[in-house]
Amino acid sequence: MLQAQKSITEIIEKDIKPALMSHGGGIEFVSYDEKEKKVLVRLTGACGGCPFARETLRFQVENVLKGRFPDAVKSVESVD
Repeated sequence: MLQAQKSITEIIEKDIKPALMSHGGGIEFVSYDEKEKKVLVRLTGACGGCPFARETLRFQVENVLKGRFPDAVKSVESVD
């Protein structure tokens, strides 16, 4: 596993997932494209069908990952 991918996965599990779980939601790491610097995640639980999922993805996931890994993460997208 790439070091960046490992670090991204750790932040998702330790920092982001607990915040989403506090609202009945969740998140799963799907993949990391090192060339495109893109992270794919799956929002689960209450987050999966929430009308605010887009905002959650941007503010609670993408901003955190970009802030922690500015050279490794340029975008975060959710997949079904």
